[in-house]
Amino acid sequence: MLLKRTDLEKRERENLASYATFSDVAKRKFPDNHDEFRTQFQRDDARIIHSKAFRRLRGKTQVFVAHHGDHFRNRLSHTLEVSQISRNLARNLAVNEDLAGAIALAHDLGHTPFGHVGEERLNALLQKFGKGFEHNFQSRRILEKIEKKYVGFDGLNLTLDLLDGLAKHSTIYDSPEKGGGQPSIEAQIVNLADEIAYTNHDLDDGLRGKIFVREDLKSLKLWQKAIAKVDSKLPDEAFNHRVSSGVIDLLTTDLLKTSSKNLVASGVKNLVEVRNFPKVLVAFSPETQKGLEELRIFLRQNFYFNPKVKKPSDAGGDILEKLFTTIFANPKLLPAEFRARLKIDPKEVVVADFVAGMTDDFAEEFLDTRMKN
Repeated sequence: MLLKRTDLEKRERENLASYATFSDVAKRKFPDNHDEFRTQFQRDDARIIHSKAFRRLRGKTQVFVAHHGDHFRNRLSHTLEVSQISRNLARNLAVNEDLAGAIALAHDLGHTPFGHVGEERLNALLQKFGKGFEHNFQSRRILEKIEKKYVGFDGLNLTLDLLDGLAKHSTIYDSPEKGGGQPSIEAQIVNLADEIAYTNHDLDDGLRGKIFVREDLKSLKLWQKAIAKVDSKLPDEAFNHRVSSGVIDLLTTDLLKTSSKNLVASGVKNLVEVRNFPKVLVAFSPETQKGLEELRIFLRQNFYFNPKVKKPSDAGGDILEKLFTTIFANPKLLPAEFRARLKIDPKEVVVADFVAGMTDDFAEEFLDTRMKN
Protein backbone atom coordinates (compact mmCIF):
# COMPACT_ATOMS: atom_id res chain seq x y z
CA MET A 1 0.00 0.00 0.00
CA LEU A 2 1.37 3.40 -1.01
CA LEU A 3 0.21 6.47 0.89
CA LYS A 4 0.21 9.75 -1.02
CA ARG A 5 -0.13 13.28 0.30
CA THR A 6 -3.87 13.29 -0.29
CA ASP A 7 -4.17 10.09 1.74
CA LEU A 8 -2.23 11.64 4.61
CA GLU A 9 -4.39 14.75 4.48
CA LYS A 10 -7.50 12.58 4.55
CA ARG A 11 -6.15 10.77 7.62
CA GLU A 12 -5.70 14.11 9.36
CA ARG A 13 -9.31 15.06 8.69
CA GLU A 14 -10.54 11.67 9.93
CA ASN A 15 -8.34 11.31 13.03
CA LEU A 16 -7.44 14.73 14.38
CA ALA A 17 -9.57 16.91 16.62
CA SER A 18 -11.65 19.56 14.89
CA TYR A 19 -9.55 22.34 16.49
CA ALA A 20 -6.28 20.94 15.09
CA THR A 21 -4.33 22.73 12.35
CA PHE A 22 -4.84 20.87 9.06
CA SER A 23 -2.13 20.68 6.42
CA ASP A 24 -4.50 20.60 3.45
CA VAL A 25 -5.32 24.30 3.94
CA ALA A 26 -1.81 25.47 4.86
CA LYS A 27 -0.51 28.47 2.90
CA ARG A 28 2.92 29.85 2.06
CA LYS A 29 3.96 33.40 1.26
CA PHE A 30 5.26 32.43 -2.18
CA PRO A 31 3.65 29.98 -4.63
CA ASP A 32 4.91 26.42 -4.21
CA ASN A 33 3.94 23.13 -5.82
CA HIS A 34 2.43 20.36 -3.73
CA ASP A 35 4.54 17.29 -2.99
CA GLU A 36 3.17 13.95 -4.11
CA PHE A 37 3.97 12.11 -0.87
CA ARG A 38 4.43 14.73 1.88
CA THR A 39 2.08 17.12 3.60
CA GLN A 40 2.88 20.81 3.84
CA PHE A 41 4.08 20.50 7.43
CA GLN A 42 6.24 17.49 6.63
CA ARG A 43 7.93 19.63 3.97
CA ASP A 44 8.47 22.39 6.55
CA ASP A 45 10.11 19.82 8.81
CA ALA A 46 12.51 18.75 6.06
CA ARG A 47 13.39 22.30 5.02
CA ILE A 48 14.33 23.18 8.59
CA ILE A 49 16.46 20.07 9.11
CA HIS A 50 18.35 20.73 5.85
CA SER A 51 19.03 24.38 6.68
CA LYS A 52 22.49 25.64 7.62
CA ALA A 53 21.11 27.29 10.75
CA PHE A 54 19.83 23.94 12.02
CA ARG A 55 23.20 22.24 11.51
CA ARG A 56 24.93 25.01 13.44
CA LEU A 57 22.82 24.33 16.55
CA ARG A 58 25.11 21.43 17.50
CA GLY A 59 27.93 23.93 18.08
CA LYS A 60 25.95 26.36 20.25
CA THR A 61 25.83 26.41 24.04
CA GLN A 62 22.69 25.36 25.91
CA VAL A 63 24.02 25.91 29.46
CA PHE A 64 27.44 24.28 29.60
CA VAL A 65 29.90 25.61 27.01
CA ALA A 66 31.31 22.92 24.74
CA HIS A 67 34.62 22.22 26.53
CA HIS A 68 32.81 20.94 29.64
CA GLY A 69 32.25 17.59 27.92
CA ASP A 70 30.53 15.73 25.09
CA HIS A 71 27.59 14.42 27.14
CA PHE A 72 26.06 17.72 28.20
CA ARG A 73 23.22 19.18 26.14
CA ASN A 74 23.93 21.62 23.36
CA ARG A 75 21.38 23.70 21.49
CA LEU A 76 20.76 20.92 18.93
CA SER A 77 20.18 18.13 21.44
CA HIS A 78 17.82 20.44 23.34
CA THR A 79 15.92 21.15 20.11
CA LEU A 80 15.56 17.46 19.33
CA GLU A 81 14.26 16.77 22.84
CA VAL A 82 11.68 19.54 22.48
CA SER A 83 10.57 18.17 19.12
CA GLN A 84 10.22 14.62 20.46
CA ILE A 85 8.17 15.75 23.46
CA SER A 86 6.05 18.05 21.25
CA ARG A 87 5.23 15.25 18.83
CA ASN A 88 4.19 12.91 21.64
CA LEU A 89 1.97 15.54 23.26
CA ALA A 90 0.38 16.51 19.95
CA ARG A 91 -0.33 12.89 19.11
CA ASN A 92 -2.04 12.27 22.44
CA LEU A 93 -4.09 15.48 22.19
CA ALA A 94 -5.14 14.53 18.64
CA VAL A 95 -3.66 17.59 16.93
CA ASN A 96 -1.06 17.89 14.18
CA GLU A 97 2.18 16.31 15.36
CA ASP A 98 4.01 17.21 12.12
CA LEU A 99 3.35 20.92 12.72
CA ALA A 100 4.22 20.71 16.43
CA GLY A 101 7.45 18.87 15.64
CA ALA A 102 8.45 21.36 12.96
CA ILE A 103 7.78 24.41 15.17
CA ALA A 104 9.95 22.78 17.83
CA LEU A 105 12.78 22.16 15.36
CA ALA A 106 12.80 25.85 14.41
CA HIS A 107 12.18 27.46 17.79
CA ASP A 108 15.84 28.04 18.74
CA LEU A 109 17.44 28.70 15.36
CA GLY A 110 17.96 32.35 16.29
CA HIS A 111 20.05 31.72 19.38
CA THR A 112 23.49 33.27 19.56
CA PRO A 113 26.66 31.39 20.53
CA PHE A 114 27.36 31.14 24.28
CA GLY A 115 23.73 30.72 25.33
CA HIS A 116 21.61 33.36 27.00
CA VAL A 117 24.66 35.42 27.95
CA GLY A 118 25.42 35.83 24.25
CA GLU A 119 21.85 36.97 23.60
CA GLU A 120 21.97 39.47 26.47
CA ARG A 121 25.24 40.97 25.23
CA LEU A 122 24.03 41.29 21.64
CA ASN A 123 20.78 42.84 22.80
CA ALA A 124 22.70 45.43 24.83
CA LEU A 125 24.94 46.25 21.85
CA LEU A 126 21.97 46.78 19.52
CA GLN A 127 20.12 48.93 22.04
CA LYS A 128 22.81 51.56 21.44
CA PHE A 129 21.35 51.82 17.91
CA GLY A 130 17.76 51.96 19.12
CA LYS A 131 17.22 48.26 18.32
CA GLY A 132 17.39 45.01 20.22
CA PHE A 133 18.00 41.30 19.83
CA GLU A 134 15.54 38.55 20.70
CA HIS A 135 16.14 34.99 19.52
CA ASN A 136 12.46 34.36 18.69
CA PHE A 137 12.46 37.24 16.24
CA GLN A 138 15.84 36.11 14.93
CA SER A 139 14.54 32.59 14.30
CA ARG A 140 11.89 34.02 11.98
CA ARG A 141 14.43 36.32 10.38
CA ILE A 142 16.64 33.33 9.59
CA LEU A 143 13.75 31.41 8.04
CA GLU A 144 12.33 34.36 6.10
CA LYS A 145 15.43 36.38 5.20
CA ILE A 146 18.85 34.90 5.93
CA GLU A 147 18.63 31.32 4.63
CA LYS A 148 19.07 31.23 0.84
CA LYS A 149 17.57 28.26 -0.96
CA TYR A 150 15.61 29.87 -3.78
CA VAL A 151 16.39 32.26 -6.61
CA GLY A 152 13.24 34.37 -6.58
CA PHE A 153 13.00 35.15 -2.86
CA ASP A 154 14.78 34.95 0.50
CA GLY A 155 14.12 32.35 3.16
CA LEU A 156 12.71 28.83 3.14
CA ASN A 157 9.10 29.72 2.25
CA LEU A 158 7.66 27.84 5.21
CA THR A 159 3.96 27.67 5.96
CA LEU A 160 2.32 30.64 7.62
CA ASP A 161 1.09 28.31 10.38
CA LEU A 162 4.65 27.42 11.32
CA LEU A 163 5.86 31.03 11.21
CA ASP A 164 2.91 32.09 13.37
CA GLY A 165 3.80 29.36 15.88
CA LEU A 166 7.33 30.75 16.11
CA ALA A 167 6.08 34.31 16.50
CA LYS A 168 3.97 33.22 19.47
CA HIS A 169 6.59 31.02 21.11
CA SER A 170 6.46 31.92 24.80
CA THR A 171 8.43 30.73 27.83
CA ILE A 172 10.15 32.66 30.62
CA TYR A 173 13.09 33.03 28.20
CA ASP A 174 11.04 34.03 25.14
CA SER A 175 9.05 37.11 24.17
CA PRO A 176 6.16 36.32 21.79
CA GLU A 177 4.87 38.83 19.27
CA LYS A 178 1.74 40.60 20.50
CA GLY A 179 -1.60 40.53 18.73
CA GLY A 180 -3.23 38.02 16.42
CA GLY A 181 -4.99 36.01 19.11
CA GLN A 182 -3.86 32.85 20.86
CA PRO A 183 -1.37 30.40 19.34
CA SER A 184 -2.61 27.22 17.70
CA ILE A 185 -2.86 24.21 19.99
CA GLU A 186 0.27 22.85 18.30
CA ALA A 187 2.21 26.03 19.11
CA GLN A 188 0.89 26.01 22.69
CA ILE A 189 2.20 22.46 23.02
CA VAL A 190 5.69 23.49 21.87
CA ASN A 191 5.77 26.32 24.41
CA LEU A 192 5.37 23.88 27.28
CA ALA A 193 7.40 21.07 25.69
CA ASP A 194 10.29 23.55 25.65
CA GLU A 195 9.86 24.12 29.40
CA ILE A 196 9.62 20.37 30.07
CA ALA A 197 12.77 19.70 28.06
CA TYR A 198 15.05 22.38 29.48
CA THR A 199 13.89 21.96 33.08
CA ASN A 200 14.49 18.22 32.91
CA HIS A 201 17.81 18.24 31.07
CA ASP A 202 19.21 21.11 33.14
CA LEU A 203 18.43 19.07 36.24
CA ASP A 204 20.16 16.07 34.65
CA ASP A 205 23.17 18.08 33.43
CA GLY A 206 23.56 19.78 36.80
CA LEU A 207 23.73 16.42 38.54
CA ARG A 208 26.05 14.99 35.87
CA GLY A 209 28.36 18.00 36.14
CA LYS A 210 28.29 17.81 39.96
CA ILE A 211 27.10 21.41 40.18
CA PHE A 212 24.67 20.19 42.82
CA VAL A 213 23.90 16.81 44.41
CA ARG A 214 20.77 14.83 45.25
CA GLU A 215 20.72 16.11 48.83
CA ASP A 216 20.33 19.68 47.54
CA LEU A 217 17.07 18.73 45.81
CA LYS A 218 15.31 16.89 48.62
CA SER A 219 12.87 19.72 49.46
CA LEU A 220 11.58 20.12 45.90
CA LYS A 221 8.11 18.66 45.29
CA LEU A 222 8.77 17.45 41.73
CA TRP A 223 12.01 15.80 42.82
CA GLN A 224 10.21 14.04 45.68
CA LYS A 225 7.59 12.67 43.28
CA ALA A 226 10.16 11.65 40.66
CA ILE A 227 12.36 9.65 43.07
CA ALA A 228 9.45 7.92 44.83
CA LYS A 229 9.64 4.94 42.47
CA VAL A 230 13.42 4.95 41.91
CA ASP A 231 15.81 2.71 43.83
CA SER A 232 18.16 5.07 45.68
CA LYS A 233 20.89 2.41 45.64
CA LEU A 234 21.23 2.53 41.87
CA PRO A 235 24.55 3.81 40.48
CA ASP A 236 24.49 7.55 39.76
CA GLU A 237 24.17 7.17 35.98
CA ALA A 238 21.22 4.79 36.23
CA PHE A 239 19.60 6.76 39.06
CA ASN A 240 19.81 10.05 37.17
CA HIS A 241 18.39 8.42 34.05
CA ARG A 242 15.40 6.99 35.92
CA VAL A 243 14.70 10.30 37.69
CA SER A 244 14.99 12.20 34.40
CA SER A 245 12.49 9.85 32.83
CA GLY A 246 10.25 10.27 35.87
CA VAL A 247 10.28 14.06 35.69
CA ILE A 248 9.28 14.01 32.02
CA ASP A 249 6.53 11.49 32.72
CA LEU A 250 5.15 13.56 35.61
CA LEU A 251 5.07 16.77 33.57
CA THR A 252 3.73 15.30 30.32
CA THR A 253 1.04 13.26 32.06
CA ASP A 254 -0.14 16.28 34.04
CA LEU A 255 -0.12 18.48 30.93
CA LEU A 256 -2.13 15.96 28.89
CA LYS A 257 -4.80 15.48 31.54
CA THR A 258 -5.12 19.18 32.35
CA SER A 259 -5.13 20.29 28.72
CA SER A 260 -7.68 17.67 27.72
CA LYS A 261 -10.04 18.93 30.44
CA ASN A 262 -9.44 22.52 29.35
CA LEU A 263 -10.20 21.73 25.71
CA VAL A 264 -13.43 19.91 26.55
CA ALA A 265 -14.58 22.63 28.95
CA SER A 266 -13.76 25.41 26.46
CA GLY A 267 -16.08 24.02 23.80
CA VAL A 268 -13.76 25.19 21.00
CA LYS A 269 -14.60 23.51 17.70
CA ASN A 270 -11.99 24.85 15.28
CA LEU A 271 -8.75 26.78 14.98
CA VAL A 272 -10.49 30.15 14.75
CA GLU A 273 -12.19 29.54 18.09
CA VAL A 274 -8.85 28.48 19.60
CA ARG A 275 -7.29 31.78 18.46
CA ASN A 276 -10.20 33.80 19.80
CA PHE A 277 -10.37 32.01 23.16
CA PRO A 278 -9.48 34.36 26.08
CA LYS A 279 -6.61 32.18 27.37
CA VAL A 280 -4.30 29.37 26.33
CA LEU A 281 -5.74 25.89 26.71
CA VAL A 282 -2.59 23.80 26.92
CA ALA A 283 -1.42 24.06 30.52
CA PHE A 284 -0.19 22.33 33.65
CA SER A 285 -2.35 21.94 36.73
CA PRO A 286 -1.82 24.65 39.38
CA GLU A 287 -0.04 22.15 41.65
CA THR A 288 2.39 21.03 38.95
CA GLN A 289 2.94 24.60 37.76
CA LYS A 290 3.92 25.52 41.32
CA GLY A 291 6.33 22.58 41.53
CA LEU A 292 7.85 23.46 38.17
CA GLU A 293 8.41 27.05 39.24
CA GLU A 294 10.03 25.84 42.46
CA LEU A 295 12.45 23.72 40.43
CA ARG A 296 13.17 26.59 38.03
CA ILE A 297 14.05 28.88 40.94
CA PHE A 298 16.41 26.22 42.27
CA LEU A 299 18.13 25.90 38.89
CA ARG A 300 18.50 29.66 38.53
CA GLN A 301 20.08 29.97 41.96
CA ASN A 302 22.19 26.82 41.96
CA PHE A 303 22.99 26.07 38.31
CA TYR A 304 22.79 28.98 35.88
CA PHE A 305 24.62 31.38 38.21
CA ASN A 306 27.08 28.83 39.57
CA PRO A 307 30.66 30.09 38.89
CA LYS A 308 31.53 26.85 37.06
CA VAL A 309 28.76 27.66 34.56
CA LYS A 310 28.70 31.45 34.61
CA LYS A 311 32.42 32.17 34.26
CA PRO A 312 32.83 30.36 30.88
CA SER A 313 29.53 31.85 29.69
CA ASP A 314 30.64 35.37 30.61
CA ALA A 315 33.93 34.77 28.78
CA GLY A 316 31.90 33.75 25.73
CA GLY A 317 29.87 36.94 26.05
CA ASP A 318 33.12 38.94 26.02
CA ILE A 319 34.12 37.19 22.78
CA LEU A 320 30.77 37.99 21.17
CA GLU A 321 30.97 41.62 22.22
CA LYS A 322 34.49 42.00 20.82
CA LEU A 323 33.46 40.33 17.56
CA PHE A 324 30.54 42.71 17.09
CA THR A 325 32.46 45.90 17.85
CA THR A 326 35.49 44.94 15.75
CA ILE A 327 33.49 43.79 12.72
CA PHE A 328 31.22 46.83 12.96
CA ALA A 329 34.31 49.05 12.80
CA ASN A 330 35.73 47.04 9.89
CA PRO A 331 32.88 45.48 7.83
CA LYS A 332 35.42 44.10 5.34
CA LEU A 333 35.75 41.25 7.83
CA LEU A 334 32.24 40.14 6.86
CA PRO A 335 31.88 37.31 4.32
CA ALA A 336 30.87 38.41 0.82
CA GLU A 337 27.20 37.44 1.16
CA PHE A 338 26.87 39.57 4.30
CA ARG A 339 28.75 42.51 2.81
CA ALA A 340 26.29 42.45 -0.10
CA ARG A 341 23.42 42.91 2.35
CA LEU A 342 24.89 46.18 3.65
CA LYS A 343 23.09 47.78 0.70
CA ILE A 344 19.76 46.57 2.12
CA ASP A 345 20.02 46.47 5.93
CA PRO A 346 21.70 48.76 8.48
CA LYS A 347 25.29 47.78 9.26
CA GLU A 348 24.54 46.91 12.89
CA VAL A 349 21.79 44.49 11.80
CA VAL A 350 24.04 42.74 9.25
CA VAL A 351 26.86 42.39 11.78
CA ALA A 352 24.40 41.07 14.39
CA ASP A 353 23.04 38.52 11.89
CA PHE A 354 26.58 37.29 11.17
CA VAL A 355 27.72 37.11 14.79
CA ALA A 356 24.46 35.57 16.06
CA GLY A 357 24.75 32.76 13.51
CA MET A 358 28.20 31.66 14.70
CA THR A 359 28.85 28.50 16.67
CA ASP A 360 30.90 28.82 19.87
CA ASP A 361 34.00 27.31 18.25
CA PHE A 362 33.73 29.42 15.10
CA ALA A 363 33.38 32.59 17.18
CA GLU A 364 36.57 31.76 19.09
CA GLU A 365 38.41 30.77 15.91
CA PHE A 366 37.28 33.92 14.07
CA LEU A 367 38.52 36.10 16.93
CA ASP A 368 41.85 34.27 17.30
CA THR A 369 42.81 34.02 13.64
CA ARG A 370 40.80 35.98 11.08
CA MET A 371 40.60 39.19 13.09
CA LYS A 372 44.33 39.14 13.76
CA ASN A 373 45.39 38.71 10.15
